[in-house]
Amino acid sequence: MNAFAAEFVGTSLLLAMGTGVVANAVLPKTKGHGSGWMVITTGWALGVFIGVVVAGPHSGAHLNPAVSIGLAAAGLFEWGLIPKYVTAQLLGAMFGSGIAWLMYKDHFREASDPAIKFAPFATAPALRNLPINFFAEAVGTSVLIIVILYAAEPALEDGTPIGLGALGALPVALLVWVIGLSMGGTTGYAINPARDLGPRIMHRLLPIPDKGSSDWAYSWVPILGPITGALVAAGIFLLLSAGGVV
Repeated sequence: MNAFAAEFVGTSLLLAMGTGVVANAVLPKTKGHGSGWMVITTGWALGVFIGVVVAGPHSGAHLNPAVSIGLAAAGLFEWGLIPKYVTAQLLGAMFGSGIAWLMYKDHFREASDPAIKFAPFATAPALRNLPINFFAEAVGTSVLIIVILYAAEPALEDGTPIGLGALGALPVALLVWVIGLSMGGTTGYAINPARDLGPRIMHRLLPIPDKGSSDWAYSWVPILGPITGALVAAGIFLLLSAGGVV
């Protein structure tokens, strides 16, 4: 696979598993109905695992615009590759969430609450306080990027750009899992602009009966929050490196 295909397939797998586990946990009459936050965070973490396994050798497995931007800001990835990576990630997120919707289509029909129908697609805050919601997304993403920057070399041995794959599939799954368990309770931890925007677009486009709003007024938070967190993490990394700490 080339890098574009790898990012598309890897992000598709991540979103199919991630939006799928939320659908399984919250939609009525599923086998996993009511299974809760531990199941949801575990499903997302293992979704990252399989996305990294597939995409890692070919693209570095960024699977996340914030990862691509953070690495570029730290001087470890080419800025010129950002449009290609982000486009693949966004399209993959749309495709993967579409697959999950198709699998659970009958269960979406069974749901009466528009909020439940929205939940598998995009994030929403538990308590709507936009400055705090933005802060939560920025901090969670900073943790993700800092770990990547400290764990990774400038490139993989074969020259593949670094990304989540530089940590290894299992460690990065554990990293995403602990971020979800520890920091995900406020906003649902998008920590990935494509993960939120792609499915949010699909929620708007798909023929889901009585689906309600796609909440575009909130949508900037899981886009700009993670990007800000990635840039802050890159800045911290560069500052500490310049000071001889790294």
